[in-house]
This record gives sequence, structure tokens and C-alpha cells, in this order.
Amino acid sequence: MKASGLTIAICLVLFAPALVSAHTPPSGATLTANPVFQKNCAKCHGKTAQGRHFGGPSLTSEKSTAMSAADLRTVLTNGKGRMPKYAGKLKSEEIDTLVEQIKALSKR
Repeated sequence: MKASGLTIAICLVLFAPALVSAHTPPSGATLTANPVFQKNCAKCHGKTAQGRHFGGPSLTSEKSTAMSAADLRTVLTNGKGRMPKYAGKLKSEEIDTLVEQIKALSKR
């Protein structure tokens, strides 16, 4: 029994960082590579963030990338129009990462 407890503890120490990093995109990751984007945003904004006909607008458009980080954060948190609110569904760090990645699209 002691050996199995030790084995579990060792596995937790070795694999816990990998589990945490699986949910957090690496720094420098693009918006479309972000698993949070793919799970929550791509359905409406498209897998390439170019928008979808009768869906969400392009996140690569000048209008979207020109929004301030505070405005983007507000829309993601509280929703707007047909955009649902993600407060309570996403962590504030995930929202902040999405905002940073959307803003980075204007620098391409």
C-alpha cells in the first residue's frame, strides 16, 4: 500500500505541470491555436477567426483589432448583441489571454 501511495505521489508531481499547461496556451501562442478559442469561440467566429456568414464577425478585421483591450474584455465578459457573456464560464486569465491574442492579430 505504501508503494502505491508513493507511486501516485510521484505521478502527480511529474504530470501535474503537464495537466495545467494543457489548459493554458504557451506564451506566444496564436489565437487560433488556443484551445479556449477553439472550444468557445471558433463555432461562431470560425476556426481561423475570419468570421462566419450568419455567425460571429471576423476577429481579424480592422474593427475588431482596433477595439481597446478594455472594450474587448468587456465584450468577452458581459457579451454584446448575440455574443454570449463568458463571465463565469472562462477564468479571467483565459479572457485576458484571448484579449491579448486578438490584439496581437493587428500586429501581423
